[in-house]
Order: sequence, then structure tokens, then C-alpha cells
Amino acid sequence: MTPQDALTEVLARVGAANGAVVYFAAAELRDWPVETVSTLKAHKVLIEARPANSVVCSGCERQCVMPVHVFPTQDRAPSAFVVCDKRSDINRVEISADKLDQFAVAGSSIADLVAGLLDVRRPSDNGANSLRWEIGLLKGRKHASNVVMLADSDLQLLLAGRSVLLSDVLEMKSAQLTIDRKRLVRFVDSPAAGGGDIESAAQRRKRLTARVRAEKAKGTRGFLQIVAAEEGFSVPRLKQLIYRAAPNSAKDAHRTPRSMPKGKKPLY
Repeated sequence: MTPQDALTEVLARVGAANGAVVYFAAAELRDWPVETVSTLKAHKVLIEARPANSVVCSGCERQCVMPVHVFPTQDRAPSAFVVCDKRSDINRVEISADKLDQFAVAGSSIADLVAGLLDVRRPSDNGANSLRWEIGLLKGRKHASNVVMLADSDLQLLLAGRSVLLSDVLEMKSAQLTIDRKRLVRFVDSPAAGGGDIESAAQRRKRLTARVRAEKAKGTRGFLQIVAAEEGFSVPRLKQLIYRAAPNSAKDAHRTPRSMPKGKKPLY
């Protein structure tokens, strides 16, 4: 198995899991390239999980999946076994403890990985079990687009009205994970007509406002400067974007871009 084969296996299982956490037995991972497993662990894609509570029984050729019973002992490691209820000549089948070791992969972990490789700030998670994960705002030279990861048999990235299989842009060679950022930026700068993941002015204002409030609530010093630096523009420009409201009527149309809506309190 090559490093890319292992990564493709991870992505395929998570994509087909309907948002549920996927488990990989430690015994299976031993057949994968060592550097690949180490890299996935380092990026917190593979996370050590609690021992499995069911296992394939090795008592006969049927290989039934059976619940595991653990009997604590004082002098040695706990004894694990399954109780066969399929055959009269088999009762208790001992299971070695290392067969219960497993690692978990969640969609949110892969979303974190993608956001990190794209160097974008990922919004707060919308739940452990989901079919859609927000990645963040990817900027091109001319446009910007929200990037979303969707689980629909496979893991896909949605951006600028386009979709691409994550396995087509995420690559693993030896101990290095890379993403084809240039290809995704090209999508951003040439959005499809009617693309639903292009950030509108209202969405941008809402996102920036929430971001500023979050930093202020944490007590961050210079929160305006931090958010402005993330976006790549000045603090005055940030203030302008936050307080510029789209005219809703002829009465509101005379407002200047720097005017703040009536009744709104400043965030700074």
C-alpha cells in the first residue's frame, strides 16, 4: 500500500460514513507505511480511541463479529474474550488485548487538516456528526469564496459554485501532506455562474462582525488589528465593512459608507 492509497482509504471511509466517526484497527494500520501513519497521527487525523467493544471472533471459520468481554485481573493485564453462542463445541475465545486497539477519524479532523493546509481560519464546528463542514474563506486575486467539505459517498470540496473530490486535490507522498491550493484558487477567481458558495457583501459583513465580537469577548488586545491582519486590509477598512449597511429604502440610500446604522453600538 502506498501513502496515497492509505490516504484515499481514509477519505473514502469517512465520505461513506454519513457523518459518523470511522474506526481503524491498530492491526490494520500495521500494514500501512509507517511514515504515513505517523503523519496522519501528527496532523490529528488519526486519534487514539477507546478499545473496541466488538471484534471478529477467531474461534472458527465463520469469523462472526462478537461483543468483547473484559475480565479484570490483579496480577496481569485484563483478560479479553468473546463468548460463542453459535456452536456447542466452542465457548470462550480469548482475544489478545492488542486486537482491541483502534484509532478514530472524524470528518471534523479532516476539515481541520484542509483548513490548515489552505492556511484559512476555520469557523466553529457544527457538530461531531455532520455531512457538511465549513472550511473557511479562500481568497484569490480577484474573488473570495467559502470552502465547504461535503460527505456524499465521497468527500467533496464545494467552492465558487464548483465541486471537486478531496482525493483529487489532497496528496500524500511519504511523510508529507499537500493540497493543490493553486487549483482551488483558480476556481475562486473564475466562479461558476450562480455559484452558491461565493461570499456576498452581507455574508462578509456578518462574518467579520462575528469574528470581531469573538476576539473582543476573549479579551484579546488589539482585536481589530488582529482581524484586519487576517483579512489583509487596514483597521479603517475593517470598520467600514462592519458598519456599512446596504440601503433598504430611499430613506437609507443617503447614508455614507462610514455611517453606522441607528441604534447600533460600536464594537470597539
